[in-house]
Amino acid sequence: MGEVNNKKQHFVLIHGSVAGAWIWYKVKPRLEEAGHRVTALDMAASGVNTQKIEEVRTFDLYNEPLMEFMAKLPENEKVVLVGHSLGGLNLAFAMEKFPEKFAEIGPKDEEWQDTLFSFHGTPEEPHTCVHMGFEFMKCKPFHLSSAEDLALQMLLNRPGSLFVESLSKAKKFTDERYGSVPRVYIVCTEDLMMLASFQRWMIEQNGVKEVMEIPADHMPVFSTPAELCHSILELARKHA
Repeated sequence: MGEVNNKKQHFVLIHGSVAGAWIWYKVKPRLEEAGHRVTALDMAASGVNTQKIEEVRTFDLYNEPLMEFMAKLPENEKVVLVGHSLGGLNLAFAMEKFPEKFAEIGPKDEEWQDTLFSFHGTPEEPHTCVHMGFEFMKCKPFHLSSAEDLALQMLLNRPGSLFVESLSKAKKFTDERYGSVPRVYIVCTEDLMMLASFQRWMIEQNGVKEVMEIPADHMPVFSTPAELCHSILELARKHA
């Protein structure tokens, strides 16, 4: 942790499941207008990445775009990684491998309604995919977001995965590497998909340095972009 500062940062934005870099379209220009460099990445089988989720059977494969990006950073360059929803897990794996490279911000089951699940792989290596439906999206993650943003999500909607099977076999993060990176969190208090009480439980388990709250649903990139950007910039000034 450094002292409070106004230095220019390089923000790297990581989306959640069934989404892509495009979800940051309200956030990216605001951060750039504040004078910062911003990179939004598509994970494998997400956004405009041409891979299919049925072929991306492990979280490591899904996370390859972020890991390759981190590996190519100049030796002395540090970045601020911002992960939304499942994107926080992408950050955690990068923190374990590249603890010297960044500070993390995480902006941030239930009835699945019209969501569809499909099963791939083999009995030895199963792989579950998910295609979130309109009614589920409207009632859960997007309940405070605009009809236009929900329509955009559905137009660009792609199947995703929570990678439960491969993550169950993953190695534990270490205090020496993952634990050495300062972590902060933005609680979305109106989130119906990941309740605020569960978010606070995760915070208690992960040694977070500072917590801020915004009155957002699961998709603050859409419902409260101004408040989200203000929180990201404030936390970056303090901890990056």
